[in-house]
Amino acid sequence: MLLYLFGRVLGIFLVFITVSILVFGLMHSIPGGPFDETNAPLPPAAKENILHKYGLDEPIYKQYLLYMWNALHGDFGISFQSPTETVTQLIGRVWPTSMQLGILAIIIATTVGLSSGIMSAVHQNTWVDYTVTFTSTLGLTVPNFVIALWLLLLFSVGLGWLPTGGWPTANDPDLRTLIMPAITLALGPTALVARYTRASLVEVLQSEYIRTARAKGLQEPLVIMRHAMKNGLIPLITVLMPQIPNLITGTIFVELIFRVNGLGKFFVSSIFVRDYPMIMATVLLVATLWSFTYLISDLLYMAVDPRIRLFGKSR
Repeated sequence: MLLYLFGRVLGIFLVFITVSILVFGLMHSIPGGPFDETNAPLPPAAKENILHKYGLDEPIYKQYLLYMWNALHGDFGISFQSPTETVTQLIGRVWPTSMQLGILAIIIATTVGLSSGIMSAVHQNTWVDYTVTFTSTLGLTVPNFVIALWLLLLFSVGLGWLPTGGWPTANDPDLRTLIMPAITLALGPTALVARYTRASLVEVLQSEYIRTARAKGLQEPLVIMRHAMKNGLIPLITVLMPQIPNLITGTIFVELIFRVNGLGKFFVSSIFVRDYPMIMATVLLVATLWSFTYLISDLLYMAVDPRIRLFGKSR
């Protein structure tokens, strides 16, 4: 077990290094830079001082090695768009908002998706099944920014029930601002969970051991929750876990449309102003979260099905 975990953590470190090289190279290969003089020309001496301050006058390989040395020690530099705080401080300020929004979306996707998928599988080829299938297909095919605009037109412009955007703060603790961003962000993962739960349960409910459990006189809810769901969770883990890094790091369109000052919104602004330290830190954060999410998924496979072994011999 320890050898397996060591190998996976080593693989995560290699992914971290590979992603950093690719992103760093792409950033510096694009024409222009954070201190482009197109709109505001600088005196040569002033430009030289600024480039020297941020280490941008060094060769690319030296810039990369210095950045990675500092990053491995927890220093991701100073944000160009917010020079009064470090990148770590900036992420610590905006990421909690994205995490709150993402956690709400995960809760909605898990509860609504699971319950809808179970109902669809149990009532196969009925109006319930058709309704869930249609809604899931709609949620998977329609982009979330289109869903956001629909919700705004209906509940804000048309009915006037909900504010058009924002986020609850100490000065304005309006929890209604949570509703539309959370639903918009959760609709796609909810549809995915519902479809995979239905497909998995339809197959499991036709198994011999399920028929045996029913023949023993067990009530249907007990058969589904205790016997069918446990074996039907593996495909669900496969599709739900990779969604988590995207949700808790913010979705660009959702945060922009609903004026949520989260990590996704700042990542977009970092690209426009060529904020190299912020871009690097955000991409590395997402890559690390993805890597650990897949590791956790593999460990959950063993917890759900004891027959699965990721190391050693299968039993």
